Amino acid sequence: MESPALGRLQVLSRHLQPTCSAGDSAAYERKASPLEDVVIVASLRTPLTKAKRGGLRDTDAVDLLATVFKGVLAQTKIDPADIGDIVVGSVLGPSSQRANEARIASFFAGIPESVPCRTVNRQCSSGLQAIADVAAAIRAGFYSVGLAAGVETMSKNPMAIDEFPTAQGCLMPMGVTSENVAAKYNITRKTQDAFAVRSHARAAAARDAGKFKDEIVPVHTKTIDPKTGVETPVVVTEDDGMRADTSMESLGKLKTIFKKDGSTTAGNASQITDGAAATLLMSRREALARGLPILGIFRSFAAVGVDPAIMGVGPAVAIPAALAKAGLTVEDIDVFEINEAFASQATFCVKHLGIDEGKVNPNGGAIALGHPLGATGARATATLLHEMKRRGKSSRFGVVSMCIGSGMGAAAVFERGGEVDGLQNVRAVASQGHLSKNAVL
Repeated sequence: MESPALGRLQVLSRHLQPTCSAGDSAAYERKASPLEDVVIVASLRTPLTKAKRGGLRDTDAVDLLATVFKGVLAQTKIDPADIGDIVVGSVLGPSSQRANEARIASFFAGIPESVPCRTVNRQCSSGLQAIADVAAAIRAGFYSVGLAAGVETMSKNPMAIDEFPTAQGCLMPMGVTSENVAAKYNITRKTQDAFAVRSHARAAAARDAGKFKDEIVPVHTKTIDPKTGVETPVVVTEDDGMRADTSMESLGKLKTIFKKDGSTTAGNASQITDGAAATLLMSRREALARGLPILGIFRSFAAVGVDPAIMGVGPAVAIPAALAKAGLTVEDIDVFEINEAFASQATFCVKHLGIDEGKVNPNGGAIALGHPLGATGARATATLLHEMKRRGKSSRFGVVSMCIGSGMGAAAVFERGGEVDGLQNVRAVASQGHLSKNAVL
C-alpha cells in the first residue's frame, strides 16, 4: 500500500514537470506569447539639456549617439556584430552629414563595420519612426536584432538662423498652428499655462524621486568657454529643463510669441534641447534564446496626415489609428507619452480623446524636459517603458504619440503586463531537477 508521504511526493513531482510550451513550470498565469513578437530589451537616453546653455551644448551628435549605443550594448551584453541594422532619426542635421555621424558613432561604440546604418526623417516623430522601421524589418524577417535611435543637437543645428529673417519665417507656421488650435478649439491661455505648470511639477518630482535614473546614460563630455575657448571636462547626468518653481504667476508674465493677443508663449511650448536615445529590438525568440529580460512589446504603429494649419491635432488622429491596429481602445491604455510640442495642442488631444489626464505624461513632458526633435520619439519610448516597468502588471498597455510639422501625427502601442515575463523563467530548460538528487520517488 502506497504511503501518504510517497503519494505527496508523487503529486509534487507532477507539479514540477514541464507543463507549458515554454518548457517550464511557472506557477502563474501564462498567456500566448508568439515567438515572432517584436520586443524591446533595452531603451535608454542621454540627459536632455537646454540648447546653447545646457551641459550638452558643446557635444556633437557622434558623441551623443555613441553614448546611448554603448549604453544598450553594455546593458544587454550582446555581440554588436549581431545587429542587423541601425536606424537613426534626426531632423535638423544635414542629411548626408548626419548619416555619416551616425555611422561614425557606431564605430565609436564598438560596432563593427559589417553592421549597416541609415537615418530617417519624419520630423518630430523621427525617433519613433526609427523604432517602427526596425520593428517592421524584424517582422519581415530581414534580421532578428536591430538598433533604433534618435538624436538632435539643437545647439549646433538651430531651428532658425538669426542672420536670416526669412529662414526664421519658415518656422513661424509651427507656432502659428498652436495659435490656430487654441483659437479653433477654445484652449485658453490659462488652460495652457496650467498644463505647463503641471508638466514642470511632474518632471521635477520624477527627477527628485530618481525615476529617470534607469533610463539615463551619463554623458562624459566637455563644455567650452565661448570667450576663452577653454575646455572643461564634465559628466552630464540629469535633465536641466524642469523648473519646480514654475507657477501660473511666473508664466503669466511671459509675452506671446506668434500672435498679438495670442496665447502661445515660451513657457507653454516645448523647450529647444540637445539629446539622444536608443532602443534595442529583437524577436521574442531571439530574446529568449539570449536570456534577455523583455522591457516591452512593440504592438502597432500609425502615421497619419492632418490639416497643416492645425498640425498639432496629429495625435488625436494617430492614436485611434494605432489603437485600432492593436485591437484596443483608449480605455485600455494605462500610460500615454504624448509630446508636448505646445500646451494648446496637447490639451486638445487629451480632451478630444477623453483621456484621463492622470495617465498622460506622469513624469512630465517636453514643456519641462525639452524636445530634441529627432530624439523625442525614442526618448518618450524609454520613459514610457521604464514607467510601465515600475508599475508592474498594473500597467499593461502604453502609447507614445506626437504631432508632426507640415500636418501629420504618429503613434505607437507598446505592451507589458502578463506578456512580459520579468522573472525570465520562460526559457526551455535542458532537464528538470525536480527535487534533490537524493530524492527517491
